[in-house]
Amino acid sequence: MCGICGFFHLQEGADAATLKRMNDRIVHRGPDDDGFFLEPGVGLAARRLSIIDLTTGHQPLASSTGDCWIAYNGEVYNFPELRRDLEGRGRVFRTRSDTEVVVNLYEEFGLDFADRLRGMFACAIYDRRRRRLVLARDPLGKKPLYYAQIGGGLVFGSEIKSILEFPGVPREIDPEALDLFLTLEYVPAPRSIFRAVRKLPAGHVLVFADGQAKVSEYWDVGPRDGPRDFGRARDEFLGLLEESVRLRMISDVPLGAFLSGGIDSSAVVAFMARASSLPVRTFSIGFEERSYSELPHSRRVAAKFATEHHERTLKADIRELVLLLARFLDEPLGDFSNFPTYLVSRTAREQVTVALSGDGGDEVFGGYEHYAAQKLARFLDPAPLRPLTALGRAALRRLPPTEMKKGTVNRLKRFAEGFANPPADRHFRWMIFLTARQKERLYSPEFFARSGAAELHEREPFRAFFERGRRFAGINQDLYLDLKTYLADDIMVKVDRMSMAASLETRAPLLDRRLVEFAFSLPPQWKVRGRTGKWFFKKAMEGILDDATIYRQKEGFSIPIKNWLRADLKELMQETLAEKRIRAMGYFSWPEVAAMIGEHLSGRADHAHRLWALMQFHLWHDQYAGS
Repeated sequence: MCGICGFFHLQEGADAATLKRMNDRIVHRGPDDDGFFLEPGVGLAARRLSIIDLTTGHQPLASSTGDCWIAYNGEVYNFPELRRDLEGRGRVFRTRSDTEVVVNLYEEFGLDFADRLRGMFACAIYDRRRRRLVLARDPLGKKPLYYAQIGGGLVFGSEIKSILEFPGVPREIDPEALDLFLTLEYVPAPRSIFRAVRKLPAGHVLVFADGQAKVSEYWDVGPRDGPRDFGRARDEFLGLLEESVRLRMISDVPLGAFLSGGIDSSAVVAFMARASSLPVRTFSIGFEERSYSELPHSRRVAAKFATEHHERTLKADIRELVLLLARFLDEPLGDFSNFPTYLVSRTAREQVTVALSGDGGDEVFGGYEHYAAQKLARFLDPAPLRPLTALGRAALRRLPPTEMKKGTVNRLKRFAEGFANPPADRHFRWMIFLTARQKERLYSPEFFARSGAAELHEREPFRAFFERGRRFAGINQDLYLDLKTYLADDIMVKVDRMSMAASLETRAPLLDRRLVEFAFSLPPQWKVRGRTGKWFFKKAMEGILDDATIYRQKEGFSIPIKNWLRADLKELMQETLAEKRIRAMGYFSWPEVAAMIGEHLSGRADHAHRLWALMQFHLWHDQYAGS
């Protein structure tokens, strides 16, 4: 696991000192080693977190002919079989690393190389003979890759902070990206918060040659015929999951797993325990607020599989942690769970270098509550029934939120907010945290005009995803939208940045490419049945996990931020969203911000999502936009 950066087809500023500065900015991604390749106008650099081939895996690394050089971040789990095939074609290898396999695979098969890789990766290949730079990113977006075109050339990096070290990269904020962040709490690809910087989308390859960048897609999940007999489907699923976990346990350094006690992480730990002759090391984070803490559930699973279990409790006094993590987020990210993700990563890093996680189960098998809400919405959306939903929203607005993590009142209020969003946005209505009316009140008139605020389904890349989603039936449409947006641009960003901040590699068996393709072949009614999400997954795990683990109500990996903003983080919120600051920046209406703060502090309303997003933007702005 590594961080990478570099430049191509540039002269001014394209020197060894610049390349070193770019690489030093991501030392947390790879503290074990660094390496550089430099030719006139071309630079590749890598930071290394040693996982496999500890002695000979130094990067950047050349192909067997010497015509291509690679800087690579990730793990390719099918590299042994790819290597055997390449050796049969006459390729000679100097190392045992997957990096060398990837660069030779490119030289052998050209741009088709990325589609042959099974794993997580982001890489840059300098093709000296063809005089081009090739960037590639894994199908599900587990590893990040950013780029900027300046002066007829291209600058790239695993994190934006590397790119900003190159002279002349503009720092102008993209107002449409900021609007998308405030709407969704993340910035969707291919945009970034900076107008000049772009994300390479998951499952895409970029070729830069003759001053032009061409981005093309090499993978997308599509509908296909899958098993319709439950017994056969269960056997195939369990076989794929067992293989996926086993492949991700290959490591030359200590390895463990995150364990929340939910079905996803528990299933991963169950198969790790089967594959290992030694106790699996597991790691959990809890909270002082009992309704938020999942430690009793993780302890039960740890006891069942006799793991070597480690816990840490996250307390409300996290002001310094908030400021620390803002430095690791190159873009504002509103996801509350970045804090427990960082702390469980830091806890794990004290014992291991690699941790397996349960990420992806909800987006692939239908675990979120809003999938059931979307089924209900399809019934309530027709015009004759809309007055009923409006009356329900009005009644629920009068109920104050509770301090509990979720609870019936909080769930109903959140779903009512979702129904207020346009039916045309379908599934995304449940992921929208600012309605069009709220934006008009919150944004300054100038920013509102520049932001291009509009319904999500009208925007790129959402327009294409909505169109493609029609290929699927029922709830699989909504799962596809989440897979291509929320999973790649929120969940994977959060996990990558927070684990890499602790210099820990994370692996997600439930997001194995073959497993994802299998999941999308299942009938939609096997995903959400009535109010039961992840129905197939749960039925398949019966007999492997306890029913108490399988069928307990989903809580999510979150923190009591709404309560903390009224107490321990109140002062930080008031400092960050002070009147003088809001008025000086000119993006937002101070009276509206002040009203939200007042309503939240009094308990009349829960504005945690909106206030936290505003705080994250301003904390990010302090770190990056103004320097």
